[in-house]
Amino acid sequence: MADTSETPVASTKKGFSFPTAYTILFLLIVLVAAGTWVVPAGKYDRVKNAELDKEVPVPGTYQTVESNPQGAVDVFLAPIAGFYDPDSYEAQAIDVALFVLIIGGFLGVVTKTGAIDVGIARAMSRLKGRENWMIPILMALFAAGGSSYGMAEESLAFYSLLIPVMIAAGYDSVVAVAVILLGAGIGTLGSTINPFATVIAANAAGIPFTNGIGLRFFILFAGWLACVLYVMRYAARVKKDPSLSIVADRRSEIEAQFGKGVNNETVAALSGRQKLVLVIFTLTFAVMIWGVSSQDWWMARMGALFLVASILVGIVARMGEKGFTDAFVDGARDLLGVALVIGIARGIVVVMDAGNMTDTILHTGEEALSGLSEIGFINTMFGIEVVMSFFVPSSSGLAVLTMPIMAPLADFSNVGRELVVTAYQSANGLVNLFNPTFAVVMGALAIGRVPYERWLRFIWPLLLMLTGLIMASLSMAVVMG
Repeated sequence: MADTSETPVASTKKGFSFPTAYTILFLLIVLVAAGTWVVPAGKYDRVKNAELDKEVPVPGTYQTVESNPQGAVDVFLAPIAGFYDPDSYEAQAIDVALFVLIIGGFLGVVTKTGAIDVGIARAMSRLKGRENWMIPILMALFAAGGSSYGMAEESLAFYSLLIPVMIAAGYDSVVAVAVILLGAGIGTLGSTINPFATVIAANAAGIPFTNGIGLRFFILFAGWLACVLYVMRYAARVKKDPSLSIVADRRSEIEAQFGKGVNNETVAALSGRQKLVLVIFTLTFAVMIWGVSSQDWWMARMGALFLVASILVGIVARMGEKGFTDAFVDGARDLLGVALVIGIARGIVVVMDAGNMTDTILHTGEEALSGLSEIGFINTMFGIEVVMSFFVPSSSGLAVLTMPIMAPLADFSNVGRELVVTAYQSANGLVNLFNPTFAVVMGALAIGRVPYERWLRFIWPLLLMLTGLIMASLSMAVVMG
């Protein structure tokens, strides 16, 4: 299979320039709005599911409704409404955007102390010759987070930390983005006990969430291994020849933001204050993981945690009031573009829902499944969930929307409902490795200064491999019955 990541990107080439993430997302809003003028509007009846505490669609109740085509005014309102859409399935985008800005401020304060630069230098000095082991270890940790609790938006806190580490190791920002995005993403794709995907979907399908867990463990491990080998192969090439990086022409911009790496011959010693700053830094992330995984923390509490940690670092480093506020604001400013991307991405879903397109797409999928063989049914189900994931990137939102309709159809095709749940979560996890409507993808790429089309160029061979793995696994599970 061809690996297009080997082709260097010329920085002097003139002519067509691929649009930025902002333009791509706005054009998608326009395209979806245009679709509301063509796609018939429709709705399912909905009832309250007590276990899920959500409104779920009722099978067999789809009906056409009066169309609500979205015009120019709606297109321009969508990016604004995307920040605080009251009908959102998950946290409001404004919550995530504010969390990102606070993280930026926190990193700005910590960076000003010099503790991160010196700490990275010393770590790279000790890892010299063994830097590649960071990739499988870190991807395993992020995969564990994705599989156990659906690590997604909270992973945005780690990019600004890991990118300078990977650059110091001789890699590029793409490696750092891939380690986090693919690591957490493959964990979500192979969710085992993820309450925001597997558990919600299983409840909506009317089965115990442990049904089918063996198959999900297999997909998780095989997918993780494929991602690790793929990223390590790319990383080794970049380290050997930096011109092969898909962001080679952006090196100066990325280094200006994250540093140029380290000189292992002249590694400075950490001062006592810098050591204490690194302790606070490490404990902050540890507390965040504990809060999210066991205390049901979300954006507000996580943001407050990083704000408190910022103040503690400022006190320990004796920055003074002005030095602290300047560093915090400058750090937040660096991630302002990321915060804007998050709201614009959510605006696409706002337009589609307002135009009553979502249920029509779901109903089309429902009709496509009738009369298929067992293997044809489960693979078509996977394909339908792939399409739906583009429009509903939220794992819990997609589960609540599709499982009450799709799971009962499995009974007519002699396919276990647990396979429908696995097809749903695998499809959603796969698409959210590159989905432009998923704020985590666009936010991660914005932090890493990786243009969206280059991420597609980097990831497409891996996507084909993972698609083959998932479809083969689902088919074998059907045959083995």
